Amino acid sequence: MSDIEIKRALLSVSDKSGLVELGRALAARGVELVSTGGTAKALRDAGLEVRDISDLTGFPEMMDGRVKTLHPKVHGGLLAVRDNPEHAEAMAEHDIGAIDLVVVNLYPFEATVMRGATRDEIIENIDIGGPSMVRSSAKNHQFVTIVTDPADYAELLGELDAHGGATSFDFRRKCAAKAFAATASYDSMISQWFAFADQQQLFPDMLAINGRSPVILRYGENPHQQAALYTPVGPHGRGIAQAEQLQGKELSYNNYNDADAALELVAEFGGGDPAVVIVKHANPCGVAQAATLSEAWEAALQCDSVSAFGGIVAVNRELDGATAEEIAKIFTEVVIAPSVSDEAREVFAKKKNLRLLTVGDLPNPRRGGLLVKPITGGLLVQTRDNGAITEADLKVVTERAPTQQELKDCMFAWIVARHVKSNAIVYAKDGATAGIGAGQMNRRDSSRIAAMKAAEAAETYGWSAPRTVGSAVASDAFFPFADGLLAAAEAGATAVIQPGGSIRDDEVIAAADEAGLAMVFTGMRHFRH
Repeated sequence: MSDIEIKRALLSVSDKSGLVELGRALAARGVELVSTGGTAKALRDAGLEVRDISDLTGFPEMMDGRVKTLHPKVHGGLLAVRDNPEHAEAMAEHDIGAIDLVVVNLYPFEATVMRGATRDEIIENIDIGGPSMVRSSAKNHQFVTIVTDPADYAELLGELDAHGGATSFDFRRKCAAKAFAATASYDSMISQWFAFADQQQLFPDMLAINGRSPVILRYGENPHQQAALYTPVGPHGRGIAQAEQLQGKELSYNNYNDADAALELVAEFGGGDPAVVIVKHANPCGVAQAATLSEAWEAALQCDSVSAFGGIVAVNRELDGATAEEIAKIFTEVVIAPSVSDEAREVFAKKKNLRLLTVGDLPNPRRGGLLVKPITGGLLVQTRDNGAITEADLKVVTERAPTQQELKDCMFAWIVARHVKSNAIVYAKDGATAGIGAGQMNRRDSSRIAAMKAAEAAETYGWSAPRTVGSAVASDAFFPFADGLLAAAEAGATAVIQPGGSIRDDEVIAAADEAGLAMVFTGMRHFRH
């Protein structure tokens, strides 16, 4: 494929950043500028000679600008296969001139939605002529160069300089791929707005999923896998993908995954007492609330100091220097906080590889949205698990009701359990996790593993008894048999919180009564796979 000299350019942009500089550079290279509406005005105001699109087509812009570029003299100039004799004859017969370069970016649909515009205004910001020109140009990239992103203007000019005022096929092909991605993303945004916002369709007939600005990661879960991070196109909440990295190595795929789990859990404590979450392989291995962050850190670490090595730490308020000093005593991959004090930054600056992230406001744990999971041959889509309970929702099912302290520990354990991989068992006492059992194939083993970790912690710290003694235990789903509950009782738990709903609930309740446990049902399950 040969180089194509740029003789005529059509410019029609909503985002006018860099427009005047580009126009001057093209004009200096002898390129004829054709433009529309506000773009033409901006170029003329800069002293550039511009030909109106209406002069090219012979028709005025009409219908409030809805119709201006949808014309054969525009699309004929874009779509003609120039070495095809029939196409060349049609161009000559109808006085259609070739357009070599198209610079277009689309109406600001996303920004219009984001600022809460009215429905009529949103509809008016659905671009029609722009995507049509982009697609025509991209389809005919053998002859036409299409640029849709102001960030590419410098590369375009460099290409012209390198090829004597022409563009290469490789450059045009690359631009075409980006152009089709731009229109696909744009249409996806519009379809999502119509489905979710305009018509309240939770699961539309066609689900459009898109992302932008990939960050290429070193590798995926394992070194032989490739990976990238995309951020959603359209309205979305801030989260770990938008965090500001203050220092440290690049985040890996696993770092992002684990950091997201830590942020989601610590957000549950957003407005409460200082809280610290330690995560390893997407599971919490220590969670605590206390009067200060440093006290919460100590209590969280004591739950499972072995697993905390190389973990992810998240806190629910500005990270102070004293807490940073304590965290820095063990190897930590990532630390996440709404903000970080100067003293804390100085502490972590000595740990060059530690990744330090700030997220500003914590995400709303009750927000809506969809979760998408690929499976072979399809996608599983579900709403976020944003369900929550209060103490008023609890149903006491045993002879003994929990004390106020047991009830408080139950609620704390329940919050943590919803963020632990199933089958999940969480022991908690005095605002801190005492033992966590995650991802086992049966609930009894999760109970025993959590108790074992608590026993190890007691030995490590020289306690007279594990913290599971006198604790509350949470189960993310019902106990199908009494064995898991009895294992918790053996570990010293005195109160239980679980969803209930098993066909053997009566058997489990009877076992709890016999063991002297207080048990409450939530009526809500929190599986996490």
